[in-house]
Amino acid sequence: MSNLKHWIWLTQRRGIAGQAAVQILKHFGSPEQVYAADRGAYETMGGLSSTAIRSLLDKSLDRADQILGDCDRLGIQLLTLQDSTYPERLAAIHQPPMVLYWKGRQFAMDEEVAIAMVGAREATPYGVDVAMRLSAELTRRGALIVTGMAQGIDACAVRGALKMGGPVVSVIAGGLDRVYPWYHKDLYEDVAAVGTLMSEYPPGTDHKAGHFPIRNRILSGLSVGVIAVESARSGGTLLTIGHAIDQNREVFAVPGPIGAPMSEGTNRLIQLGSAKLILNADDVLCEFVQRFPAKLGRKPLLPPAAAEQRLEDMAPPSGDGPQPLPQDKNQPKIREKTEYLHWAECKDILTDDQRDILLAMDGGMLRADDLVERTQIPARRVLSALTLLQVQGYVSEESGKRFQAVVKLKME
Repeated sequence: MSNLKHWIWLTQRRGIAGQAAVQILKHFGSPEQVYAADRGAYETMGGLSSTAIRSLLDKSLDRADQILGDCDRLGIQLLTLQDSTYPERLAAIHQPPMVLYWKGRQFAMDEEVAIAMVGAREATPYGVDVAMRLSAELTRRGALIVTGMAQGIDACAVRGALKMGGPVVSVIAGGLDRVYPWYHKDLYEDVAAVGTLMSEYPPGTDHKAGHFPIRNRILSGLSVGVIAVESARSGGTLLTIGHAIDQNREVFAVPGPIGAPMSEGTNRLIQLGSAKLILNADDVLCEFVQRFPAKLGRKPLLPPAAAEQRLEDMAPPSGDGPQPLPQDKNQPKIREKTEYLHWAECKDILTDDQRDILLAMDGGMLRADDLVERTQIPARRVLSALTLLQVQGYVSEESGKRFQAVVKLKME
């Protein structure tokens, strides 16, 4: 139990997050050794801010004890980065979560045909129908749906999988004891009963705007493929697709009506060749049959007629209509022609890589290799960021595989 205390202690340090936390763990070898180190050891490591060092020098385990007590009371399990059952897929991403809190059924994720489904919260009736049917058919055929718990496409993906009698893995952006949105209490309970609720945040953590884009890397990290059902030209769906491209996952997109706002992102991904156009579950599963013959070759959970009847009987509840979430309140509108883009207004829809690339492109046309050299960002991440910037309309591709920014990013 002391080992878990030190893991939790490390994840609660201020000024340490993402790759910095992973680097600290690699440097010292274990959370216990990080805990036992003194100021000199922290300063010798280098790269730590004064805030981070002060936080590391706070050796109180009271907060860790409280979190462990809450987990015991709520039936929440913990999985650490160094546990043998930690998914290798997730451990291999750029910033793997050091601790995962989970409730329900534990899956051997590396053996699952895990397919993440993401899309717009303000889903159209077309998107709702497609998400439910696609999720249901993928589940019936042996795939494991991974998604969030937001309104719109997330909720439809969950309901479609559950209706087919299959489990779901839902990764949420707050504590497992905090239902968000509140009217999804039934979904939380159903997923925990037959699947898995998962989060990198301890019990009691509210769903904050900044948590959602961070959470998205886990959705794609757990999966072998990611499907975008509906998406505007910016937002969380495209951030997840960016993570998927960076993590070398298969990317799929459902086409939508030309000119429809909620199909601009998905149609553009298809046009750029960044996502495979799909019309049904076969278009997805054909990419994985040879890798997972035992999973995809088994008898479907339900025969086609029964599956179709269940879908016809299922309709989204009235409370699942569009309601803007916190991170959408101040999201800037994308304009066709924008001369200046202010970082303070767009940091929720642009990643740090996208920001650095826009700054590096100021005033000229560059190839991807040039951007790698200028920014020192790995090539795969540069290509991922360029794809999203093109979808969002901030970068255009010119002749000779050269890229040009059509906006100027202002940092002040």
